[in-house]
Amino acid sequence: MSRPGWRDRIEAARAQREASSRVRLRRTVTLRDGARCLVDGRSLLNFCGNDYLGLSQHFAVVGALQDAASREGAGGVGSHLVCGHHQLHDALEREVADWLGTPRALLFGSGYLANLAVVQALLGDEDVCVQDRLNHASLIDAARLAGCRLRRYPHADAEGAIRQLRSMPEGAAMLATDGVFSMDGDIAPLRELALVARVQKALLYVDDAHGIGVVGPDGRGSVAASKLGANDVPLQLATLGKALGGYGAVVAGDADLIQHLSETARSYIYTTALPPAQAAASLAAVKLARAEHWRRTKLDELIGRFRERAQRAGLELMDSQTAIQPVICGDDDTALAMAAGLEQAGYWVAAIRPPTVPEGRARLRVTLSALHGVADVDGLVEAMAKSRERIRLGLVETARREAVLAR
Repeated sequence: MSRPGWRDRIEAARAQREASSRVRLRRTVTLRDGARCLVDGRSLLNFCGNDYLGLSQHFAVVGALQDAASREGAGGVGSHLVCGHHQLHDALEREVADWLGTPRALLFGSGYLANLAVVQALLGDEDVCVQDRLNHASLIDAARLAGCRLRRYPHADAEGAIRQLRSMPEGAAMLATDGVFSMDGDIAPLRELALVARVQKALLYVDDAHGIGVVGPDGRGSVAASKLGANDVPLQLATLGKALGGYGAVVAGDADLIQHLSETARSYIYTTALPPAQAAASLAAVKLARAEHWRRTKLDELIGRFRERAQRAGLELMDSQTAIQPVICGDDDTALAMAAGLEQAGYWVAAIRPPTVPEGRARLRVTLSALHGVADVDGLVEAMAKSRERIRLGLVETARREAVLAR
């Protein structure tokens, strides 16, 4: 028998990652205080999280979590269809459905589970799922696990989407896209995609993980920003762990489709329900997101200021008007060196490398929050410009070594 040894395979894969500067390291956060984090013993200003509205530490959200935990305990106890569905779960689903203007909503333990549920419950072997090439990995995995035919079109290209659908006229079809793309920060052309879906009799599904709370009227996301409703987008995903600061996700949309998911989706049926205390926290966060419009206003002002200052400093930005502001570095070493230089200056910004982004498009993924101030943004841009200048002077390896020693 000539099967390869697992240890040999793992070591070879590790060596390859090291050779291409693609080793991933976990960082340990000891304390969070607003936009600041104590990371491996150092206080850093966090510009790489997804707490866009600054709700994860809000006293009302934390208070709701604590109060519910004191009454209901720490766990979900069982699956929703056995004994785990709590009135707090039901209240959260109703609140999100009302906010987004959809007939029904269904709560999941995470956005990943929700995407698996939608695709696997609605598509089979003879069906097709057409997706944007830059969709989140969970949508791609969902199609592969569903066993359907997966076809991908060029990023934000509605004509490419219709070509893919036309090439496979048999079987049921789903057109799936991110609403706001997590690594580029741009918004999908949803009106054009809705027309494509209608003409091709495909179900349009929008994963709006990074749009809910921050984009569109009252923060209702990219679907509402595109002036579309449940008839145009029968299902959309609202993640609770980003702008809403908690954990979990809700799929909202057509009542019959939601009922079907609740009865057939494996990642809903065969997993423990979200703890009721976490649902209480998210319910409080949704109510704050709906009421406190100043958070989005402040965030928009910070986005505009960052872009204006970064462009003036000669940094290469992408066409994003959202809280996700990628700064293109090109090669992996430059991205890592710039991130290291920023950390030395007291800023935490993640270097994003392939395969998460295309080859040659490594970047710093800057994310802005209502927790940040004007001085924070100005300081970050100044630090980025200085870090880039050091790299131009040939100090790439020096910056990286200093960052390693600082950890």
